[in-house]
Amino acid sequence: MSARERYFRPLVQVGPARPDTALQIAGGWGWFTHVEVLGRGEALQILPADVLPADVMTRLTSARADIAGLGMDRPRVMGILNATPDSFSDGGVNAAAADAVATGTAMLNAGVDLLDVGGESTRPGAATLAVEAEIQRVVPVIQGLRAAGVAHAISIDTRKAAVAQAAVAAGANLVNDVSGFTFDPGLAPYCAGQNLPVCVMHALGDPATMQQDPRYDDVLLDVYDFLERQIQMLEAAGIPRARIIADPGIGFGKTRQHNLTLLARLSLFHGLGVPILLGASRKRFIGTIGNAPEATDRAPGSIGVALAALTHGIQMLRVHDVPETIQAVALWRAAMLGLET
Repeated sequence: MSARERYFRPLVQVGPARPDTALQIAGGWGWFTHVEVLGRGEALQILPADVLPADVMTRLTSARADIAGLGMDRPRVMGILNATPDSFSDGGVNAAAADAVATGTAMLNAGVDLLDVGGESTRPGAATLAVEAEIQRVVPVIQGLRAAGVAHAISIDTRKAAVAQAAVAAGANLVNDVSGFTFDPGLAPYCAGQNLPVCVMHALGDPATMQQDPRYDDVLLDVYDFLERQIQMLEAAGIPRARIIADPGIGFGKTRQHNLTLLARLSLFHGLGVPILLGASRKRFIGTIGNAPEATDRAPGSIGVALAALTHGIQMLRVHDVPETIQAVALWRAAMLGLET
């Protein structure tokens, strides 16, 4: 698919005073009456939603299918469980499988919806980890969680088919690929064959080089086009759109301004017709803007970004600070909707 000539971003609102003519976003909590029309090299326009082409209208308003047993009609929180010695914010904390299982169990007790287990650091500058080393990190964690009685969804954060296969055999049931299924050509066919839901993320280049002067013609539209192309590739491989989540990849081959541009217009990505995941937790731009040099001090800024994303109707938040985020989301929903939910 070539780049679109026009892109339609719903101007999402949340609250009890909803006009009869308002359209619901993706079967969720947001609604809109107008859209921002974007194009490469064109002045933006604000138009009534009734100008939308029929196919765009369908993608924006159709309720999203459940993912790994989770309904997408309310915000979902994915807990980050890094079984790594070198991740940017929590490297080493859960490197031992027993520690990772204890941390994951604590996240579940706090109300997290699913866990994302990763064994390969994708921090800027990180080198590619050997397959066997990655398997040795993640499989004991997943096995330990299942042995402890965890029935929640477990995502495997990997770029490699062999790692996904071992993780699924251990009990994982979703694959989250930060390369957007560009690293290992065997991963998409494997996921299709296992009927697995997947998350496709945008990244510019490999973690080892992605922050070396990243450039775009238009970061918002370039990221959208990449995700649309990869979703079409996944569909061709046998993974229906109903089993796909998309992630714009905050911090992966993007400057601070690139990140802010994406965050300000996140609702554009509803046009992909899939649930949207945001993974901005503890990223460097939060520390820079929020004056928090240490990653572990960035929970307030991370939560601020997460709540802003919910005003765009984003369905899933990938976070480190699980109890704090869950509390914030519950109060955001109660305050915005005017009732306990």
